[in-house]
Order: sequence, then C-alpha cells, then structure tokens
Amino acid sequence: MTLSRHNILSQSHTDKNLALILRLCALISAAVVLLILVFLLNESWPVLRHVSVWRFVSDTSWHPAHDLYNITPMLSATLLSTFGALLLATPFGIASALFSRYYAPPTLAAWYRRLIELLAGIPSVVYGLWGLTTLAPLIGQIHPPGVSLLTAILVLALMILPTVALTVDSALLAVPIAYHQGAAALGLSRWAMIKNIVLPAAHSGITSGVMLAAGRAIGETMAVLMVAGNVVQLPHSLFDSVRTLTANIALEMSYAMGDHRAALFVTGLALMLMVLLLVSSAEMFKRQSAYV
Repeated sequence: MTLSRHNILSQSHTDKNLALILRLCALISAAVVLLILVFLLNESWPVLRHVSVWRFVSDTSWHPAHDLYNITPMLSATLLSTFGALLLATPFGIASALFSRYYAPPTLAAWYRRLIELLAGIPSVVYGLWGLTTLAPLIGQIHPPGVSLLTAILVLALMILPTVALTVDSALLAVPIAYHQGAAALGLSRWAMIKNIVLPAAHSGITSGVMLAAGRAIGETMAVLMVAGNVVQLPHSLFDSVRTLTANIALEMSYAMGDHRAALFVTGLALMLMVLLLVSSAEMFKRQSAYV
C-alpha cells in the first residue's frame, strides 16, 4: 500500500496558507481588544490623575459635577440584574434545549428552534418597549413604581434565554452518537442518559453558552434603560428603581464634559474589565474540567 505525498498527516500549501490567515485574524482580534482597553484608559486618565480608584467605590454618591464619583450603586445594579437574569434563563434555556433535542417530535422540534431563533433576533428596544408598556404596569400593581430591578431582571432573562437555549442545543448536538448508542445498549432510561451521560459530556459547551449570555446581559443598555427606573441608589428590594453602568453612560454622555466625561469612561473601563474577568473565569473553568 502506497501513501500519497500529501496525506492527511502532512500539511499542504493550502493548509499552511489557511493557518497563516487564521493566525492573522486571531492577532487582529487580540489587537482590537487591546486597542479598546488603551482607548478607555486614555479617555479615563484625565480624572484618574487626581481621583483615586478607591473613591469610585467609597464616595457618598454619584455627582461628578460636585466631585463625587461613587459608581457602587450602578455596579451593584448591573451585577444583580445580570445574576438574576442568569438565575432565571439558565434552567429554562437548558430545559428548552433538552425538550427540542430529546423529547419533542422532529417537526415540533424544528418549529420550536425557529421560534427560539426568532426571539434571538428581536431588537433589544422591542423588549424594552414591551417591558415598559406591559410588564412594568403589572409589577406596579403589586408594588409601585413598576420600573424596577425586578422588571430589568425579567426583561434581561427573556432576552438572554434564546442565547442559552441555542448554545446548549449546539452543545447537545455535538455529543457523539456513540454515547447515545452505549446508553441504549445499557438499557438506560432517557432521563438517566441525559443526566449521567449527555449533560456531563456537553458541560463545556453549556458553560460557554451561559457565559456568553452573561456577557450580553452585562452589556445590555437600551432595554434596561427603559425598564429599570434609572435612579442611582443601592437596591434594598427587587421593587426598587436602579440604574446600571451601561444606562448611566447612555444617559449622561451627551452632556458630560471634563472630569464628568472621563468618569463615564471609567465606568466603561469597569464594564470591560468585568467582561474580561468573566471570560477568564470561563476559560479557567473549562481547563479545570478538562483535567477532571
């Protein structure tokens, strides 16, 4: 038996060119992220030169015109709304993917996935408009004013649900068919196969989907701006009005000048660092899981 000079184990000229292009694209992506960080640092520097980072979490309030720069209320609102949305969207997204992949008839599953894809494509302003005109009045009947942390959590959960569902569905699809055949040969029930074989095999993709959804929730602006109430305060209950970091930038950037403008770029830098920390945590989790 003779082997070709260009078999699957050797790199052809096309493979080398493709590898070079992919490396170049990866370098460009990393450079863009680095340039964004440099830009944010450069725009934040005018205020960071004479205002310590500690003051952004220790000042009495957020009033840049009066030399007060506390972003803790907005930071807590961002984290609480993101965590609450993930707490709701993750189990429903996983259940949705499991239903369409293992329980629904093929025709129903196909239409169900199309519906989830449609939800993923709806603009965020439409979600915000629905939350402001429908959901907020309903919550206001329970506890005024209606535009609150709870409303923001529910709207965000609905927005990131398709992201979780579609990424988990892709992770389930990537599970080797041999795993399903082995489970059938052992006589496992459908739920036993899902619980003990499918979900552990797909946990890396599921984690990536949840992290992707968290990144979208952290960075969401318009919908949260419309339904959260935009009051700079630490929330003491789910019914309190809050303002997130992204909403704060959108509301104040149009008229901010001097140190006020630079302080808004500091909040943007904080958002960027939060996303980088989220991505790094997900990568560390995946590496630790690979050794288990």
